[in-house]
Amino acid sequence: MAKKKSKTKAKAKSRPASQKAAKKSAKKPAKKSAAKPAAKKAVKKSAKKPGNGAPRPSSKPFGQDGKALTGVRILDFTHVQSGPTCTQLLAWFGADVIKVERPGVGDITRGQLMDVKGADSLYFTMLNHNKRSITIDSKHPQGRRVLDALIKSCDVLVENFAPGALDRMGLTWDYIHNLNPRMIVASVKGFGPGPYEDCKVYENVAQCAGGSASTTGFRDGPPLVTGAQIGDSGTGLHLALGIVSALYQRIRTGRGQKVLCAMQDGVLNLARVKLRDQQRLKHGPLTEYSQYGEGIPFGDAVPRAGNDSGGGQPGRILKCKGAPEDPNAYIYFITQAPVWGPICDLIGEPTWKTDPEYATPKARLPKLNQIFERIEQWTMTMTKFEVMNACNAVDIPVGPILSMKEIAEETSLRETGTVVEVDHPVRGKYLTVGNPIKMSDSITEVERSPLLGEHTDEILTDVLGFKAAEVAEIKNSGALSAPKKEEKAA
Repeated sequence: MAKKKSKTKAKAKSRPASQKAAKKSAKKPAKKSAAKPAAKKAVKKSAKKPGNGAPRPSSKPFGQDGKALTGVRILDFTHVQSGPTCTQLLAWFGADVIKVERPGVGDITRGQLMDVKGADSLYFTMLNHNKRSITIDSKHPQGRRVLDALIKSCDVLVENFAPGALDRMGLTWDYIHNLNPRMIVASVKGFGPGPYEDCKVYENVAQCAGGSASTTGFRDGPPLVTGAQIGDSGTGLHLALGIVSALYQRIRTGRGQKVLCAMQDGVLNLARVKLRDQQRLKHGPLTEYSQYGEGIPFGDAVPRAGNDSGGGQPGRILKCKGAPEDPNAYIYFITQAPVWGPICDLIGEPTWKTDPEYATPKARLPKLNQIFERIEQWTMTMTKFEVMNACNAVDIPVGPILSMKEIAEETSLRETGTVVEVDHPVRGKYLTVGNPIKMSDSITEVERSPLLGEHTDEILTDVLGFKAAEVAEIKNSGALSAPKKEEKAA
Protein backbone atom coordinates (compact mmCIF):
# COMPACT_ATOMS: atom_id res chain seq x y z
CA MET A 1 0.00 0.00 0.00
CA ALA A 2 2.79 2.40 0.92
CA LYS A 3 4.44 2.19 -2.48
CA LYS A 4 1.22 2.94 -4.31
CA LYS A 5 0.54 5.94 -2.11
CA SER A 6 4.00 7.37 -2.64
CA LYS A 7 3.35 7.70 -6.36
CA THR A 8 0.34 9.96 -5.86
CA LYS A 9 0.95 13.61 -6.73
CA ALA A 10 1.90 15.84 -3.82
CA LYS A 11 -0.75 18.44 -4.57
CA ALA A 12 -3.49 15.86 -4.52
CA LYS A 13 -2.37 14.81 -1.05
CA SER A 14 -2.28 18.30 0.43
CA ARG A 15 -5.78 18.19 1.92
CA PRO A 16 -8.53 15.64 2.70
CA ALA A 17 -10.05 14.00 -0.36
CA SER A 18 -13.54 15.34 0.34
CA GLN A 19 -12.25 18.93 0.34
CA LYS A 20 -10.42 18.39 -2.94
CA ALA A 21 -13.50 17.04 -4.66
CA ALA A 22 -15.67 19.93 -3.50
CA LYS A 23 -13.12 22.58 -4.49
CA LYS A 24 -12.49 20.98 -7.85
CA SER A 25 -16.16 20.88 -8.75
CA ALA A 26 -16.68 24.47 -7.58
CA LYS A 27 -13.95 25.78 -9.93
CA LYS A 28 -15.47 24.35 -13.09
CA PRO A 29 -17.49 27.06 -14.89
CA ALA A 30 -20.57 26.03 -16.86
CA LYS A 31 -20.27 26.37 -20.63
CA LYS A 32 -23.03 28.70 -21.84
CA SER A 33 -23.27 27.24 -25.31
CA ALA A 34 -23.81 23.75 -23.92
CA ALA A 35 -26.23 24.70 -21.12
CA LYS A 36 -29.45 23.31 -22.60
CA PRO A 37 -28.06 20.04 -23.97
CA ALA A 38 -26.21 19.49 -20.67
CA ALA A 39 -29.41 20.04 -18.73
CA LYS A 40 -31.25 17.49 -20.86
CA LYS A 41 -28.46 14.98 -20.35
CA ALA A 42 -28.52 15.60 -16.60
CA VAL A 43 -32.26 14.90 -16.47
CA LYS A 44 -31.81 11.65 -18.35
CA LYS A 45 -28.92 10.62 -16.11
CA SER A 46 -30.69 11.51 -12.87
CA ALA A 47 -33.64 9.39 -13.88
CA LYS A 48 -31.37 6.40 -13.91
CA LYS A 49 -29.84 7.16 -10.50
CA PRO A 50 -31.22 5.63 -7.30
CA GLY A 51 -33.90 7.75 -5.65
CA ASN A 52 -31.74 8.55 -2.61
CA GLY A 53 -29.13 10.35 -4.72
CA ALA A 54 -26.49 7.68 -4.17
CA PRO A 55 -23.87 7.09 -6.85
CA ARG A 56 -24.41 4.49 -9.52
CA PRO A 57 -23.28 0.99 -8.54
CA SER A 58 -19.70 0.35 -9.62
CA SER A 59 -19.25 -1.69 -12.76
CA LYS A 60 -15.98 -3.15 -11.48
CA PRO A 61 -15.91 -6.68 -10.02
CA PHE A 62 -16.38 -6.97 -6.25
CA GLY A 63 -13.13 -6.39 -4.40
CA GLN A 64 -11.56 -4.45 -7.27
CA ASP A 65 -12.91 -0.92 -6.75
CA GLY A 66 -10.83 0.24 -3.83
CA LYS A 67 -11.35 -0.36 -0.14
CA ALA A 68 -14.00 0.97 2.23
CA LEU A 69 -11.82 3.81 3.58
CA THR A 70 -9.77 4.60 0.47
CA GLY A 71 -9.19 8.37 0.44
CA VAL A 72 -9.29 8.77 4.23
CA ARG A 73 -6.03 9.81 5.89
CA ILE A 74 -5.33 9.14 9.56
CA LEU A 75 -2.78 10.99 11.69
CA ASP A 76 -1.79 8.27 14.16
CA PHE A 77 -0.46 9.49 17.51
CA THR A 78 -1.12 6.15 19.19
CA HIS A 79 1.16 3.73 20.99
CA VAL A 80 1.08 0.40 22.86
CA GLN A 81 -2.23 -1.40 22.15
CA SER A 82 -5.59 0.38 22.43
CA GLY A 83 -4.89 3.12 19.87
CA PRO A 84 -2.85 0.98 17.45
CA THR A 85 -5.65 -1.61 17.43
CA CYS A 86 -8.01 1.10 16.20
CA THR A 87 -5.73 2.59 13.55
CA GLN A 88 -4.62 -0.82 12.27
CA LEU A 89 -8.25 -1.75 11.67
CA LEU A 90 -8.78 1.52 9.76
CA ALA A 91 -5.63 0.80 7.74
CA TRP A 92 -6.91 -2.67 6.86
CA PHE A 93 -10.01 -1.00 5.45
CA GLY A 94 -7.90 1.20 3.20
CA ALA A 95 -7.19 4.35 5.21
CA ASP A 96 -3.74 5.90 4.77
CA VAL A 97 -2.46 5.73 8.36
CA ILE A 98 0.57 7.89 9.10
CA LYS A 99 2.11 6.88 12.41
CA VAL A 100 4.01 9.69 14.14
CA GLU A 101 6.85 8.43 16.34
CA ARG A 102 9.62 9.89 18.45
CA PRO A 103 12.97 10.00 16.64
CA GLY A 104 15.30 7.22 17.72
CA VAL A 105 12.72 5.63 20.00
CA GLY A 106 9.36 5.18 18.32
CA ASP A 107 6.42 3.36 19.83
CA ILE A 108 7.60 1.92 23.14
CA THR A 109 6.40 -1.53 22.17
CA ARG A 110 9.03 -1.76 19.42
CA GLY A 111 11.43 -2.76 22.19
CA GLN A 112 9.13 -4.62 24.58
CA LEU A 113 9.03 -8.42 24.87
CA MET A 114 11.66 -8.74 22.14
CA ASP A 115 12.30 -12.25 20.85
CA VAL A 116 14.55 -11.55 17.86
CA LYS A 117 17.61 -9.43 18.56
CA GLY A 118 17.67 -6.17 16.62
CA ALA A 119 14.11 -6.58 15.30
CA ASP A 120 10.90 -4.86 16.30
CA SER A 121 8.98 -6.99 18.78
CA LEU A 122 5.91 -9.01 17.86
CA TYR A 123 4.05 -6.73 20.27
CA PHE A 124 4.65 -3.86 17.86
CA THR A 125 4.52 -5.68 14.54
CA MET A 126 1.16 -7.34 15.24
CA LEU A 127 -0.52 -4.00 15.99
CA ASN A 128 0.85 -1.75 13.27
CA HIS A 129 0.29 -3.41 9.91
CA ASN A 130 -0.47 -1.38 6.77
CA LYS A 131 0.81 1.89 8.29
CA ARG A 132 3.48 4.40 7.33
CA SER A 133 5.96 5.74 9.90
CA ILE A 134 7.40 9.23 10.19
CA THR A 135 9.64 10.42 13.03
CA ILE A 136 9.07 13.93 14.37
CA ASP A 137 10.32 15.87 17.38
CA SER A 138 7.12 17.73 18.20
CA LYS A 139 8.96 20.21 20.46
CA HIS A 140 11.21 21.40 17.63
CA PRO A 141 9.92 24.39 15.59
CA GLN A 142 10.51 22.55 12.31
CA GLY A 143 8.88 19.47 13.82
CA ARG A 144 5.81 21.54 14.66
CA ARG A 145 5.83 22.86 11.11
CA VAL A 146 5.55 19.30 9.83
CA LEU A 147 2.87 18.39 12.38
CA ASP A 148 0.76 21.40 11.43
CA ALA A 149 1.02 20.45 7.77
CA LEU A 150 -0.09 16.91 8.62
CA ILE A 151 -3.07 18.17 10.60
CA LYS A 152 -4.16 20.22 7.62
CA SER A 153 -3.86 17.26 5.26
CA CYS A 154 -5.48 14.51 7.38
CA ASP A 155 -9.07 13.61 8.14
CA VAL A 156 -8.69 12.06 11.58
CA LEU A 157 -6.22 12.42 14.44
CA VAL A 158 -6.15 9.42 16.80
CA GLU A 159 -4.37 9.48 20.16
CA ASN A 160 -4.18 7.49 23.38
CA PHE A 161 -1.79 9.64 25.38
CA ALA A 162 -2.15 10.11 29.11
CA PRO A 163 -4.88 12.60 30.08
CA GLY A 164 -3.94 16.16 29.11
CA ALA A 165 -0.83 15.18 27.12
CA LEU A 166 -2.16 16.39 23.78
CA ASP A 167 -3.06 19.77 25.28
CA ARG A 168 0.40 20.07 26.83
CA MET A 169 1.86 19.56 23.35
CA GLY A 170 -0.13 22.59 22.26
CA LEU A 171 -2.48 20.46 20.20
CA THR A 172 -5.71 21.53 21.86
CA TRP A 173 -9.08 20.96 20.19
CA ASP A 174 -9.31 24.66 19.32
CA TYR A 175 -5.82 24.70 17.80
CA ILE A 176 -6.47 21.61 15.69
CA HIS A 177 -9.95 22.74 14.67
CA ASN A 178 -8.67 26.13 13.57
CA LEU A 179 -6.08 24.48 11.34
CA ASN A 180 -8.57 21.98 9.94
CA PRO A 181 -12.30 22.44 10.78
CA ARG A 182 -13.02 19.04 9.23
CA MET A 183 -10.58 17.17 11.47
CA ILE A 184 -11.99 14.42 13.69
CA VAL A 185 -10.01 14.05 16.92
CA ALA A 186 -10.43 10.57 18.39
CA SER A 187 -9.11 9.62 21.82
CA VAL A 188 -8.82 6.59 24.06
CA LYS A 189 -8.75 7.40 27.75
CA GLY A 190 -8.97 5.24 30.85
CA PHE A 191 -12.04 6.85 32.35
CA GLY A 192 -14.64 9.27 31.08
CA PRO A 193 -15.44 12.60 32.78
CA GLY A 194 -15.66 12.12 36.55
CA PRO A 195 -13.51 11.61 39.62
CA TYR A 196 -11.00 9.31 37.89
CA GLU A 197 -10.65 10.98 34.49
CA ASP A 198 -7.04 12.03 35.15
CA CYS A 199 -5.90 8.51 36.06
CA LYS A 200 -3.72 6.40 33.81
CA VAL A 201 -5.27 3.06 32.88
CA TYR A 202 -3.85 -0.12 31.42
CA GLU A 203 -5.47 -3.37 30.26
CA ASN A 204 -6.01 -5.12 33.58
CA VAL A 205 -6.95 -1.91 35.36
CA ALA A 206 -9.71 -1.41 32.78
CA GLN A 207 -10.95 -4.97 33.24
CA CYS A 208 -11.21 -4.38 36.98
CA ALA A 209 -12.80 -0.92 36.75
CA GLY A 210 -15.22 -2.03 34.04
CA GLY A 211 -16.78 -4.85 36.08
CA SER A 212 -15.24 -7.78 34.24
CA ALA A 213 -12.81 -9.02 36.90
CA SER A 214 -15.36 -9.03 39.74
CA THR A 215 -17.52 -11.46 37.76
CA THR A 216 -14.70 -13.65 36.41
CA GLY A 217 -13.33 -16.68 38.24
CA PHE A 218 -14.82 -19.18 40.67
CA ARG A 219 -17.04 -18.24 43.57
CA ASP A 220 -14.55 -19.32 46.25
CA GLY A 221 -11.54 -17.70 44.55
CA PRO A 222 -10.24 -14.17 43.88
CA PRO A 223 -11.36 -11.99 40.96
CA LEU A 224 -9.59 -12.81 37.70
CA VAL A 225 -8.67 -10.88 34.57
CA THR A 226 -9.19 -12.55 31.20
CA GLY A 227 -6.53 -13.26 28.61
CA ALA A 228 -8.64 -11.49 25.97
CA GLN A 229 -7.54 -7.86 25.79
CA ILE A 230 -11.00 -6.44 26.26
CA GLY A 231 -9.65 -3.25 27.84
CA ASP A 232 -7.09 -2.29 25.20
CA SER A 233 -8.09 -3.97 21.95
CA GLY A 234 -11.77 -3.91 22.90
CA THR A 235 -11.71 -0.14 23.35
CA GLY A 236 -9.74 0.28 20.12
CA LEU A 237 -12.51 -1.51 18.26
CA HIS A 238 -15.12 0.75 19.85
CA LEU A 239 -13.10 3.84 18.85
CA ALA A 240 -12.86 2.67 15.24
CA LEU A 241 -16.64 2.51 15.06
CA GLY A 242 -16.87 6.02 16.51
CA ILE A 243 -14.42 7.34 13.91
CA VAL A 244 -16.25 5.79 10.99
CA SER A 245 -19.54 7.19 12.33
CA ALA A 246 -17.99 10.66 12.64
CA LEU A 247 -16.68 10.45 9.07
CA TYR A 248 -20.15 9.54 7.87
CA GLN A 249 -21.74 12.42 9.79
CA ARG A 250 -19.15 14.80 8.36
CA ILE A 251 -20.54 14.12 4.88
CA ARG A 252 -23.73 15.82 6.06
CA THR A 253 -22.37 18.50 8.41
CA GLY A 254 -19.04 19.33 6.77
CA ARG A 255 -17.28 19.57 10.13
CA GLY A 256 -15.21 17.40 12.40
CA GLN A 257 -15.85 16.47 16.02
CA LYS A 258 -14.27 14.88 19.06
CA VAL A 259 -14.70 11.14 19.59
CA LEU A 260 -13.91 9.68 23.02
CA CYS A 261 -13.81 6.04 24.11
CA ALA A 262 -13.05 5.39 27.77
CA MET A 263 -11.60 1.97 28.54
CA GLN A 264 -13.89 1.54 31.53
CA ASP A 265 -16.89 2.19 29.27
CA GLY A 266 -15.66 -0.24 26.64
CA VAL A 267 -15.17 -3.07 29.15
CA LEU A 268 -18.58 -2.43 30.70
CA ASN A 269 -20.19 -2.58 27.26
CA LEU A 270 -18.65 -6.02 26.78
CA ALA A 271 -19.74 -7.08 30.28
CA ARG A 272 -23.31 -5.82 29.92
CA VAL A 273 -24.88 -9.22 30.70
CA LYS A 274 -23.47 -8.93 34.21
CA LEU A 275 -25.10 -5.52 34.64
CA ARG A 276 -28.28 -7.25 33.48
CA ASP A 277 -27.84 -9.90 36.20
CA GLN A 278 -27.19 -7.22 38.83
CA GLN A 279 -30.69 -5.86 38.23
CA ARG A 280 -32.24 -9.33 38.14
CA LEU A 281 -30.86 -9.98 41.63
CA LYS A 282 -33.44 -7.57 43.06
CA HIS A 283 -36.17 -9.98 42.02
CA GLY A 284 -34.69 -13.22 43.28
CA PRO A 285 -31.77 -15.64 42.84
CA LEU A 286 -30.01 -16.15 39.53
CA THR A 287 -31.29 -19.64 38.86
CA GLU A 288 -28.89 -20.46 35.99
CA TYR A 289 -25.87 -19.96 38.29
CA SER A 290 -24.42 -23.13 39.88
CA GLN A 291 -24.73 -21.82 43.40
CA TYR A 292 -28.52 -21.76 43.08
CA GLY A 293 -28.57 -25.53 42.65
CA GLU A 294 -26.13 -25.90 45.53
CA GLY A 295 -28.41 -23.97 47.87
CA ILE A 296 -25.88 -21.18 48.44
CA PRO A 297 -27.57 -17.81 48.97
CA PHE A 298 -26.69 -14.84 46.76
CA GLY A 299 -25.22 -11.61 48.07
CA ASP A 300 -26.07 -8.11 46.90
CA ALA A 301 -23.71 -8.17 43.89
CA VAL A 302 -23.36 -10.46 40.89
CA PRO A 303 -21.07 -13.33 41.94
CA ARG A 304 -18.26 -15.00 40.03
CA ALA A 305 -19.85 -17.81 38.08
CA GLY A 306 -16.92 -20.02 37.09
CA ASN A 307 -17.70 -21.49 33.68
CA ASP A 308 -21.47 -21.11 33.87
CA SER A 309 -23.00 -19.70 30.73
CA GLY A 310 -23.65 -15.99 30.64
CA GLY A 311 -26.98 -16.59 28.92
CA GLY A 312 -30.10 -18.45 29.94
CA GLN A 313 -28.75 -21.78 28.69
CA PRO A 314 -26.70 -23.65 31.34
CA GLY A 315 -23.16 -24.47 30.18
CA ARG A 316 -19.90 -25.82 31.59
CA ILE A 317 -16.36 -26.66 30.57
CA LEU A 318 -15.99 -30.45 30.80
CA LYS A 319 -13.04 -32.81 30.65
CA CYS A 320 -12.40 -34.89 27.54
CA LYS A 321 -10.01 -37.78 26.94
CA GLY A 322 -6.52 -36.71 27.98
CA ALA A 323 -7.52 -34.25 30.71
CA PRO A 324 -6.17 -33.08 33.06
CA GLU A 325 -2.71 -34.10 31.82
CA ASP A 326 -3.46 -32.20 28.63
CA PRO A 327 -4.42 -28.71 29.92
CA ASN A 328 -6.61 -28.07 26.87
CA ALA A 329 -8.42 -31.41 26.58
CA TYR A 330 -11.72 -29.80 27.48
CA ILE A 331 -14.93 -28.79 25.75
CA TYR A 332 -17.63 -26.23 26.50
CA PHE A 333 -20.99 -27.98 26.60
CA ILE A 334 -24.37 -26.19 26.62
CA THR A 335 -27.53 -28.03 27.71
CA GLN A 336 -29.77 -26.11 25.37
CA ALA A 337 -33.44 -26.89 25.98
CA PRO A 338 -34.42 -27.64 22.34
CA VAL A 339 -31.81 -30.41 22.13
CA TRP A 340 -32.31 -31.94 25.58
CA GLY A 341 -33.61 -35.13 23.99
CA PRO A 342 -30.51 -35.74 21.82
CA ILE A 343 -28.29 -34.95 24.82
CA CYS A 344 -30.03 -37.64 26.88
CA ASP A 345 -29.69 -40.14 24.05
CA LEU A 346 -25.99 -39.42 23.51
CA ILE A 347 -24.99 -39.76 27.16
CA GLY A 348 -27.09 -42.88 27.68
CA GLU A 349 -29.84 -41.41 29.86
CA PRO A 350 -32.97 -41.71 27.63
CA THR A 351 -35.32 -41.78 30.65
CA TRP A 352 -34.35 -38.21 31.53
CA LYS A 353 -36.38 -37.05 28.53
CA THR A 354 -39.66 -37.91 30.26
CA ASP A 355 -38.67 -38.00 33.94
CA PRO A 356 -40.39 -34.99 35.59
CA GLU A 357 -37.20 -34.43 37.64
CA TYR A 358 -35.25 -33.73 34.42
CA ALA A 359 -37.71 -33.15 31.58
CA THR A 360 -38.05 -29.35 31.88
CA PRO A 361 -35.43 -26.60 32.13
CA LYS A 362 -36.90 -25.39 35.42
CA ALA A 363 -36.74 -28.89 36.93
CA ARG A 364 -33.12 -29.26 35.86
CA LEU A 365 -31.81 -26.04 37.40
CA PRO A 366 -31.30 -27.41 40.95
CA LYS A 367 -29.54 -30.47 39.50
CA LEU A 368 -27.05 -28.84 37.12
CA ASN A 369 -23.99 -30.15 38.97
CA GLN A 370 -25.33 -33.71 38.82
CA ILE A 371 -26.30 -33.37 35.16
CA PHE A 372 -22.92 -32.00 34.06
CA GLU A 373 -21.08 -34.65 36.06
CA ARG A 374 -22.99 -37.29 34.07
CA ILE A 375 -22.30 -35.53 30.76
CA GLU A 376 -18.60 -35.32 31.68
CA GLN A 377 -18.48 -39.10 32.20
CA TRP A 378 -19.47 -39.34 28.54
CA THR A 379 -17.14 -36.58 27.21
CA MET A 380 -14.13 -38.16 28.94
CA THR A 381 -14.48 -41.23 26.70
CA MET A 382 -13.60 -39.17 23.59
CA THR A 383 -11.28 -36.42 22.42
CA LYS A 384 -12.70 -32.90 22.30
CA PHE A 385 -12.94 -33.11 18.52
CA GLU A 386 -14.79 -36.43 18.66
CA VAL A 387 -17.24 -34.92 21.15
CA MET A 388 -17.70 -31.93 18.86
CA ASN A 389 -18.42 -34.15 15.86
CA ALA A 390 -20.95 -36.26 17.76
CA CYS A 391 -22.74 -33.20 19.16
CA ASN A 392 -22.77 -31.19 15.95
CA ALA A 393 -24.46 -34.10 14.18
CA VAL A 394 -27.55 -33.52 16.36
CA ASP A 395 -27.21 -29.69 16.73
CA ILE A 396 -25.93 -29.67 20.32
CA PRO A 397 -23.85 -26.48 20.77
CA VAL A 398 -20.32 -27.26 22.00
CA GLY A 399 -16.92 -25.66 21.59
CA PRO A 400 -13.48 -27.27 21.97
CA ILE A 401 -10.94 -25.44 24.12
CA LEU A 402 -8.39 -24.57 21.43
CA SER A 403 -4.84 -23.74 22.46
CA MET A 404 -2.94 -20.97 20.74
CA LYS A 405 -0.80 -23.67 19.11
CA GLU A 406 -3.90 -25.31 17.63
CA ILE A 407 -5.22 -21.96 16.43
CA ALA A 408 -1.88 -21.09 14.82
CA GLU A 409 -1.92 -24.40 12.95
CA GLU A 410 -5.61 -24.38 11.94
CA THR A 411 -5.72 -24.33 8.13
CA SER A 412 -9.25 -22.92 7.88
CA LEU A 413 -8.16 -19.78 9.75
CA ARG A 414 -5.30 -19.33 7.28
CA GLU A 415 -7.66 -19.73 4.33
CA THR A 416 -10.05 -17.03 5.61
CA GLY A 417 -7.26 -14.58 6.46
CA THR A 418 -8.01 -14.68 10.18
CA VAL A 419 -4.44 -15.87 10.76
CA VAL A 420 -1.86 -14.49 8.32
CA GLU A 421 1.83 -15.10 7.71
CA VAL A 422 3.76 -11.89 7.08
CA ASP A 423 7.37 -11.42 5.96
CA HIS A 424 9.43 -8.80 7.79
CA PRO A 425 12.78 -7.50 6.45
CA VAL A 426 14.49 -7.89 9.83
CA ARG A 427 12.71 -10.58 11.82
CA GLY A 428 11.65 -12.75 8.87
CA LYS A 429 8.29 -14.51 8.65
CA TYR A 430 5.83 -14.40 11.53
CA LEU A 431 2.16 -15.12 12.20
CA THR A 432 -0.31 -12.40 12.99
CA VAL A 433 -4.04 -11.91 13.37
CA GLY A 434 -5.72 -10.69 10.19
CA ASN A 435 -8.79 -8.51 9.82
CA PRO A 436 -11.61 -10.11 11.85
CA ILE A 437 -14.22 -8.26 9.77
CA LYS A 438 -14.74 -9.69 6.32
CA MET A 439 -16.27 -7.58 3.51
CA SER A 440 -16.97 -8.75 -0.02
CA ASP A 441 -16.12 -5.43 -1.71
CA SER A 442 -13.28 -4.26 0.54
CA ILE A 443 -10.61 -6.93 0.48
CA THR A 444 -8.00 -6.74 3.25
CA GLU A 445 -4.33 -7.21 2.43
CA VAL A 446 -2.21 -7.47 5.56
CA GLU A 447 1.12 -5.70 5.02
CA ARG A 448 4.04 -5.67 7.42
CA SER A 449 4.48 -2.99 10.05
CA PRO A 450 6.78 -0.09 9.17
CA LEU A 451 10.36 0.30 10.32
CA LEU A 452 10.92 3.35 12.49
CA GLY A 453 10.71 6.45 10.29
CA GLU A 454 10.67 4.33 7.14
CA HIS A 455 8.31 6.62 5.23
CA THR A 456 9.52 10.00 6.49
CA ASP A 457 10.82 11.22 3.13
CA GLU A 458 7.82 10.10 1.06
CA ILE A 459 5.38 11.66 3.54
CA LEU A 460 7.23 14.98 3.45
CA THR A 461 7.30 15.06 -0.34
CA ASP A 462 4.28 13.11 -1.58
CA VAL A 463 1.78 13.90 1.19
CA LEU A 464 2.85 17.37 2.32
CA GLY A 465 4.33 18.58 -0.95
CA PHE A 466 7.60 19.92 0.50
CA LYS A 467 10.30 20.69 -2.08
CA ALA A 468 13.72 19.06 -1.88
CA ALA A 469 15.25 22.19 -0.35
CA GLU A 470 12.54 22.33 2.31
CA VAL A 471 13.01 18.65 3.15
CA ALA A 472 16.75 19.20 3.50
CA GLU A 473 16.15 22.22 5.73
CA ILE A 474 13.78 20.28 8.00
CA LYS A 475 16.05 17.23 8.19
CA ASN A 476 19.21 19.29 8.81
CA SER A 477 17.46 21.08 11.67
CA GLY A 478 17.33 17.82 13.63
CA ALA A 479 13.52 17.89 13.92
CA LEU A 480 13.19 14.38 12.49
CA SER A 481 16.14 12.60 14.06
CA ALA A 482 17.23 11.54 17.53
CA PRO A 483 19.56 13.95 19.30
CA LYS A 484 23.20 12.94 19.09
CA LYS A 485 24.69 11.57 22.29
CA GLU A 486 27.52 13.67 23.66
CA GLU A 487 30.85 11.86 23.73
CA LYS A 488 32.28 11.41 27.21
CA ALA A 489 35.63 13.01 27.88
CA ALA A 490 38.53 10.54 28.05
